[in-house]
Amino acid sequence: MSNIQDRSHNKIFKKDAEIILGKNLKSGELAIPLAPSNIEMFGPRSACLISDNGPLWVSDTGHHRLLGWGTLPTTDSQTADWVIGQPNFNSEGQNAKNKPGRNTLNVPTGICKCGEGLVVADAWNHRILIWKSNPKDNNVPADLVLGQTNFSSNQPNRGNLTAAANTLNWCYGVFYHQGKLFVADTGNRRLLIWHQLPEENGQPADVVLGQSDMQLRDENGGSSPTASTMRWCHDIAVWGDNLVVTDAGNNRVMIWQGIPTENNTPCTVVLGQTSFDIVEMNQGVYFPKANSLSMPYGVAATKDWLLVTDTANSRLLAWKKPQSILSLQGANADLVIGQNDFQSKGENRDYGLPTRNSLNWSYGINIHNNTAVIADSGNNRVLLWKIN
Repeated sequence: MSNIQDRSHNKIFKKDAEIILGKNLKSGELAIPLAPSNIEMFGPRSACLISDNGPLWVSDTGHHRLLGWGTLPTTDSQTADWVIGQPNFNSEGQNAKNKPGRNTLNVPTGICKCGEGLVVADAWNHRILIWKSNPKDNNVPADLVLGQTNFSSNQPNRGNLTAAANTLNWCYGVFYHQGKLFVADTGNRRLLIWHQLPEENGQPADVVLGQSDMQLRDENGGSSPTASTMRWCHDIAVWGDNLVVTDAGNNRVMIWQGIPTENNTPCTVVLGQTSFDIVEMNQGVYFPKANSLSMPYGVAATKDWLLVTDTANSRLLAWKKPQSILSLQGANADLVIGQNDFQSKGENRDYGLPTRNSLNWSYGINIHNNTAVIADSGNNRVLLWKIN
């Protein structure tokens, strides 16, 4: 059976991934933590293709580093050209087993293009690192830091019990769109928006979603889930003119009509749940459906499609853009990738070895024109998958 169940008879993904980065497992081998090298990754959470021909950057999360390819890889297991966060390709450890600095990392997660530069969520250092120009060498130091006053500090919320407009706590996702910077401040259960790309270290955000003010940090606003609360937001996209955020802890994707400019603006619709107050995994049953989600982490958008990594179901779901986003409330996905059908959830489909069209706890997705880059974390690899 095909790995793609197509309800619209309009396939957007080719059957198999074109390129696999990371170590390819052979028959009899198990997916185990891998020693760092210029090939092996350990639990990559995100990736970003800068242009059609590269560079490509990957958050090699378990090895506390970024891996960079100067041009788009053309062969499986192609070696990386650059590393940031470690002194060489064979080293690992939080902050390179030293103190935080301008080019160290501690569980890097989200990564995105930002104008001519690069933005990375350095999650366990509770900060965002910004390079004004795309790095093109090993260990290029970042230019700006958000969430901390300087590059040597790394306390959650700068050591305070409450949040603030200029602090972060386990920040996971980043996104840049038309001059605005979006950060999923996951540990504070909120999304922060800067109206313009920050120019100073520790610059405060302008808008908060998920909390009624910049100081609060309780999950779901300290009460029951609503259209304006979050539990664990992780990734961000803009689909058309609409803001999209994955709320993995509430097993849903939140969509706003437009991009909010006011604090605590409620979303318009959710995917994965039938209403705003229901948040159970797979809507309370073991097996998924075409309109259910289990810990969705990643999201990316094309002109016509919204793609979501349904992480705990080891699958990718795609919704085709409707005439009105209001019709998306609880809507069925149009495509499933990585499983034989909408009702299956096994890792690598049948709990077997990874193949060129299977997924295992895929966390991140990035799309640039006709190339989708998927961080297939449970398989310790990154897939380059062509879109028709």
